Amino acid sequence: MKGESFALDPLEEENAAYSAMKTNAELWHKRLGHFNHKAVMTLQKKNMVQGFPYLELDIRDCIACQQGKQTRLPFKQATWRATEKLKLIHTDVFGPYNTPSLNGSKYFLIFIDDYSRMCWIYFLRFKAEVAGVFWKFKQWIETQSGHKIQVLRSDNGKEYTSNQFNLFCEEAGIEHQLIAPYTPQQNGVSEKKNRTIMEMARCLMCEKNLPSEYWAEASHTAVFLLNRLPIKAVVGRTPYEVWFGFKPFLKNLKVFGCLCFVYVPQIKRDKLNKKAEEWIFIGYSLTSKAYEIFQPNTKKIRSSERCVFHGK
Repeated sequence: MKGESFALDPLEEENAAYSAMKTNAELWHKRLGHFNHKAVMTLQKKNMVQGFPYLELDIRDCIACQQGKQTRLPFKQATWRATEKLKLIHTDVFGPYNTPSLNGSKYFLIFIDDYSRMCWIYFLRFKAEVAGVFWKFKQWIETQSGHKIQVLRSDNGKEYTSNQFNLFCEEAGIEHQLIAPYTPQQNGVSEKKNRTIMEMARCLMCEKNLPSEYWAEASHTAVFLLNRLPIKAVVGRTPYEVWFGFKPFLKNLKVFGCLCFVYVPQIKRDKLNKKAEEWIFIGYSLTSKAYEIFQPNTKKIRSSERCVFHGK
């Protein structure tokens, strides 16, 4: 090209000419803000505007559209499910919370059995505690169930990729599956459970206008309840029934955050002292057949079997 024109030498045996003009479709695609071309063709087909030229049906791939409109393809729902307990465990860490819990925790760690969808929750002050908590959970759950953890699925958080954590898995013969970076959909079981736990915990606290430091107790209660409620992944049974083999008992449930009165033993009071103290119900004990209660004045948490509830 010389200047603004192509040079043509008639003495050459072969010459070729190529159009440098963009098609109307490409030009108007840009003029219309890279709007969807099929939708633009509707303007032409139905004569919806004036001064609009004839456009070609197809346009070449637009790089600007690829850069500006690119989206991730939806993930297909996983069809594979574990066929026995502890064959696959999902895990994730949620946090940190701006407000520490009553016990000073800022994170919670969950483990979900893929077969039964039974969930266990632990509260942490630091993410560095994950490896130690997992090792204790492994020993406890394998003893209780009589099965061995075969596969563990987690994200790529540093708490899961540390040398200590990898060494634990290698020594125990556990296959540790890591999801692709920035792809939480691959760890969807844990992500959905986190959201469900937080939604229920938020509702529990809002119901009684409890301050944010009760988040751990509300989350613990949410997991306790969710294990005893129906879930789409388990048809016709609750996670509790699939795991333990019998239906859960719900008659002892109380309203989270309600007021309760706890009997004071005679040895701890004088004759004219109160025979009962006011406490707040904050959950269910997993180590004994008792309720977890909290006294705001003394900041004490304890378990009690005998409580008289106000506002059940």
